[in-house]
Amino acid sequence: MKAIQHQALKTPWTPAEPIPLPEYPRPQMVREQWQNLNGWWEYAIQPIDDAKPAHAEDWQGQIRVPYCVESALSGVEKPLMPSDKLWYRRTFTQEVPAGQRLLLHFGAVDYACEVWVNGHLVGEHWGGYLPFSFDITEAWQTGENELLVAVVDPTNDSYNQTGKQSLRPGGIWYSPISGIWQTVWLELVPETYIEKLVITPDIDMGVLQLGVVLNADADLARWRIRAQVSFERADIALVEGPAQESLTIPIENPQLWHPDHPHLYDLKVDLLEDDNVVDSVDSYFAMRKFSRAKDKNGYWRMTLNNEFIFMYGLLDQGYFPDGLYTPPSEEAMLFDIEYTKKIGCNMIRKHIKVEPMRWYAACDRLGMIVWQDMINGGRTTKDMVVIFSFTSGIHRYDQHRFKRFGRQDPENRKEFEIEYRAMIDTLYNVPSIAVWVPFNESWGQFEALRIAKLTRELDPTRLVDHASGWFDQGGGDFQSRHVYFKKLSASQPDHRVLAVTEFGGYSCVVPWHVWSETKKFGYRHFRTPEALMKGYRDLLLEQVAPLIPLGLGAAVYTQTTDVETEVNGLLTYDRKVEKMDADFLRDLHQGLINTEI
Repeated sequence: MKAIQHQALKTPWTPAEPIPLPEYPRPQMVREQWQNLNGWWEYAIQPIDDAKPAHAEDWQGQIRVPYCVESALSGVEKPLMPSDKLWYRRTFTQEVPAGQRLLLHFGAVDYACEVWVNGHLVGEHWGGYLPFSFDITEAWQTGENELLVAVVDPTNDSYNQTGKQSLRPGGIWYSPISGIWQTVWLELVPETYIEKLVITPDIDMGVLQLGVVLNADADLARWRIRAQVSFERADIALVEGPAQESLTIPIENPQLWHPDHPHLYDLKVDLLEDDNVVDSVDSYFAMRKFSRAKDKNGYWRMTLNNEFIFMYGLLDQGYFPDGLYTPPSEEAMLFDIEYTKKIGCNMIRKHIKVEPMRWYAACDRLGMIVWQDMINGGRTTKDMVVIFSFTSGIHRYDQHRFKRFGRQDPENRKEFEIEYRAMIDTLYNVPSIAVWVPFNESWGQFEALRIAKLTRELDPTRLVDHASGWFDQGGGDFQSRHVYFKKLSASQPDHRVLAVTEFGGYSCVVPWHVWSETKKFGYRHFRTPEALMKGYRDLLLEQVAPLIPLGLGAAVYTQTTDVETEVNGLLTYDRKVEKMDADFLRDLHQGLINTEI
């Protein structure tokens, strides 16, 4: 691994708590009986083919979970190479009453892992960004239990979905993250339990469609579902029906979700057998609708709740200097969203990363619209057509050009599709997500038209940006452009919304708050905060604002924070310095958002 020498940057929330991130990790399906397993575990890094550690001396020290092994907050700060295997060990105790099952949950583990409980292999998983769980009841024992986890991570030396991670970081590519990086937890459930909710609001009909999925062994004919909806602690609906059917819940005079008034409804779902409550989960939802329509001048626009909306926000990478992919605390996680809200933005493009579920819940609660990227993958490509398209805007078709885009392996394309489906399934209930973005800047792009069609089949309630940046295939809901080196300009209108989904990237170095003193990357450099403010104001007022009456429907500025050697954030990487005045930014951003359409 080619490492960049860097400063030991600390955020205001460093160090992490002894038991980091103690909050309940799944806010849209809450149960009372659970145990957080974050904290200090034993670890060992061994050659990939070596046997599991068998003796106390085989363990090399302690690692703080859920921080990746490369991060400072893990207490290890070592790389995991493709030829290595990372082992974790801890013990736990948990009572399991008769008639109950014990589930072991992982928020995310990068990339492939195997899990043992008391020497029994209870499951394996691949894919580094999504939650998964195993029923460990049969392996559990009274008293102390041993939990082992083995992880391998090829990072970008394979075709896996790796995102912005690189074994050779620099510029727009960042440090790799390996191993457990989200909360690990135990949950008690009954023999038959609610496994998943499928929540679909319909503001036009004034109803909520609720699907309830039970665990695989359930005999649906025996069970009934009861759903209770409340708003601001007042009960407004109570509906009951058979478990094999979705429930239609009337929501009279719905209070609609909007960035200016992010109304949320509480939802309690009970699983009934002979009128007895067997399982119960607490959730929430919002009544809202994302769509698009033509304005009075014939331009396609995005709509929220059947009203036109201009979206302006920030590209957000979700990296921290101390925890890398994992924030040091809940407060740290909230800070970036609250800052984006404070400066008057109404949208975040979550770039090439899937966040913990509490991040999305915060966006729901605070009123922040989310454009959600899929994780890029595929073989590394050196094809100059990618760079040429970046500067020229000339596109190519992605059908059957698999090698050119790093997707020559059929198994890799299949894995992408499996993970993409799983991402949409995992995040389907999140009210704040407006747009799915399967491909960015041709990285691993293939058959984008088919993937756009698949996206609509999986989720017809949201929009899709099928090829963000370039290699536009003419599909999806957006004419999506990235512009860094040219002046923004209007384009020939077509059947989609015009969106500048990346632009700007203006850099200003703040001494003593940088990752590297020698390596710094940005698209246009300004020496002083005053010059940066003038440049940013001119960019928005002279280039972005004039395009809104000409059909521009959204703009995404790069970016929220500096990230390692990339120094084009509105915040420094350590979150200690705001490079421009917040009121100045808020006035600019709200001026764009409130432009009459």
